[in-house]
Amino acid sequence: MSFQAADLPASFAHKMQRQLGNAFPDFVNSLSQPAPVSIRLNPWKKNRYTQLASIPWASQGRYLAERPVFTLDPFFHAGSYYVQEASSMFLEQALRQCVDLHKPLHVLDLCAAPGGKSTHMISLLNNESLLVTNEVIRSRAAILAENIQKWGCHNVAVTNNDPEDFQRLPGFFDVIVVDAPCSGEGLFRKDPEAMREWSDDNVVLCSRRQRRILSDIWPSLKENGILVYSTCTYNPEENEENLAWLKQEHDVEFLKLRLDPSWGNIVEAEQGGIVGYHFYPHLVQGEGFFISVIRKNESSDMMRIKNSKAGFQSPIKKIQEQVQSWIVDPDALAFIQRDDLVQFLPADKVAEVELLSKNLRLIMAGTFAATVKNNKIIPEHALALSTQLNREAFPSLALNPDDALHYLRRETLQIPTSHTGFTLMCHEDIPLGWGNVLPNRINNLYPAEWRIRMSL
Repeated sequence: MSFQAADLPASFAHKMQRQLGNAFPDFVNSLSQPAPVSIRLNPWKKNRYTQLASIPWASQGRYLAERPVFTLDPFFHAGSYYVQEASSMFLEQALRQCVDLHKPLHVLDLCAAPGGKSTHMISLLNNESLLVTNEVIRSRAAILAENIQKWGCHNVAVTNNDPEDFQRLPGFFDVIVVDAPCSGEGLFRKDPEAMREWSDDNVVLCSRRQRRILSDIWPSLKENGILVYSTCTYNPEENEENLAWLKQEHDVEFLKLRLDPSWGNIVEAEQGGIVGYHFYPHLVQGEGFFISVIRKNESSDMMRIKNSKAGFQSPIKKIQEQVQSWIVDPDALAFIQRDDLVQFLPADKVAEVELLSKNLRLIMAGTFAATVKNNKIIPEHALALSTQLNREAFPSLALNPDDALHYLRRETLQIPTSHTGFTLMCHEDIPLGWGNVLPNRINNLYPAEWRIRMSL
């Protein structure tokens, strides 16, 4: 798509001209250039993209020369990588430079769907940390849960709550990431609809909503905790002015980040003790983005975490032993059963997850391992994608590219095999899900709601 200044909303163009000065023509020209295609690799899973050009500020970030049809790539559905905009991966620098990632942390991704920043953070946190990833819109929370399950980690809880609900957890979080809903100016190149929907009124509306979100979530951040605030927009109303408001309302400290010149020209904005970082498409290989890192200096109420006498229900011994045999390191895990569903989570995070379940709308926590049905233990799809799966506990069936796509479409497979029972369906030795091999057919157990609907 070719852009000229006249194609942009007049008020937006005027603001950007004032904000960028002589660089404004370069900015407009950049919107006519193809948007970079970028992914972030799952460090625990096999993938085919390790040799691609690296995104310099993200250890697992890669640039692709062109955009493939991700929907028709089995590695995408297996959680080998996540398709994510490159500039937004700068979150990694905010965390690495400002947070001790070796410590066990409670981390909240407040506005998380579809899951890019959440899967990024869980790749950076240690196994003793707990990530709570939240989405206020129920349908988007389901997408978030799907992407978390594909990533394969078990120290994650997915919630579906309004920001103000987290005030029930005072001082619970060491780190909160607020990737705030915004006017989307930084997406104009990738999403022309965002440009058509842009208006000055919408910018004002977004700014007010962002302040409400920050106000609502603030009590749940502990003293000396870190807040990362980001948007995919350029205007100061949604960025610097919101930070100035936060500084006026609370005792905060803005943290500066070290920038490497090889990363491109990331613009540091500093005024009156407020520090933030702008990404412009004419200066970096990425889209428009803004990020700021804030330390909370004021005291905060702290919620005590204690084990409940009731607790979660454990599976009966026979079921637990069966499920444990499917796991690489079961001794470090707690197994719980809710109705017919067995799941596992870190043994030292049971109290925290129980606290979440009592105060929030909990979609999932840990990894769904099995469903118990008519005295039969059926492995759950999330287990097939889990980094904790014991591959030796199940036979596997290798799928060629065509068979892998037919499997992901939940179609019938006709593949000769010498065994029966629950079987791990793999493509290039990476698990895609389960099949139940019967004497005369293979039952495709890929989740119906996840299946590929695109024509092959």
